Amino acid sequence: QALTHDWLEKTKARLLPCDHYHVVFTLPHELNPIWHYNRHWCSDHLFKASSETLQQLLNDERYLGAQVGQLCSLHTWGRTLSFHPHVHVLVTGGGISGNAWRGLEKDFLLPVGILKAKFRGKWLAWLNIVYANGELRLPPDWNERTWKKTLSQIARKNWNVRIQGAYRHGCGVAVYLSRYVRGGPIKDSRLVNYNETHVAFRYRAHPDNKEKLHRLSTDHFMTRVLWHVPVKGQHNVRYYGIYVPGARYKRDLIRAQFGEERGECTPIKNVKQRQCPECGRPMLHRLSARRKISCIKSTSAPARVQQGVGVDRDTATRQQDWYIYKPPPDFFVSYGGNSTKRYM
Repeated sequence: QALTHDWLEKTKARLLPCDHYHVVFTLPHELNPIWHYNRHWCSDHLFKASSETLQQLLNDERYLGAQVGQLCSLHTWGRTLSFHPHVHVLVTGGGISGNAWRGLEKDFLLPVGILKAKFRGKWLAWLNIVYANGELRLPPDWNERTWKKTLSQIARKNWNVRIQGAYRHGCGVAVYLSRYVRGGPIKDSRLVNYNETHVAFRYRAHPDNKEKLHRLSTDHFMTRVLWHVPVKGQHNVRYYGIYVPGARYKRDLIRAQFGEERGECTPIKNVKQRQCPECGRPMLHRLSARRKISCIKSTSAPARVQQGVGVDRDTATRQQDWYIYKPPPDFFVSYGGNSTKRYM
């Protein structure tokens, strides 16, 4: 909890006092096997495709004509721990042009159709390049025909990109992201029961948002959890544009134009947690009978943020599960140095 709190407060201090949009970029599930054998390359290029797509379009005078700030967070899991790679992007509803702030003139960020097409085009172009250069590892049962068929399918597919409405400030989405940046794909509180053969845990279904129970064999559960362990040294949260650490002077300039020394989300003092007199562990505030004195603040903004994009496709998950059970020999090996041809 301390790490989550620290990350959240640092992020809040970085955010500008302007509207923010929450954009989610999701890869088609047909690419899951490719990701499995090229994890480092795929994660890096999902970040790159998402951030470049947004910045290049928003640099265009037709849409904004300014440099924006982006906070990107990679998630590889769905609500049932299925493999569901996607990037959450918190992007400013305006940017800096020259030395002046320029806000969006319209009440939307970008045309979603153009956003989808550009994102898909970038990813497929890079994928073809590394394959042609012999730098892409294919699953063992794939051949040239399988590769071309898969590429043809996803090239015709409508890729899943979603833009949520503007938030008065990005703090709500930052709170949501903080739960997973330091907390991992599943919290202990979601576990209902477990034994030597099975594990049961709670999740919220997409169609009706109702809480349901999901049951997996112990081996399957552990395999799914371990699948979401990031590559050693990989940064799952990245900043772009005016949110990079070196652009602090730009953020200060923007805040000065807003007439504020700091953004609305300034860090709060670290409140000392009460400790259990018996075991000495921190006590968790679960419920207050009087709402006005509760330590739990309103969660209306982050509660509106959905974890994934669309429905977790159980059939697609089952089809890809064998890749999890048969990882490549160097699955847990991280490569050092400056090699550009080994993407695990």
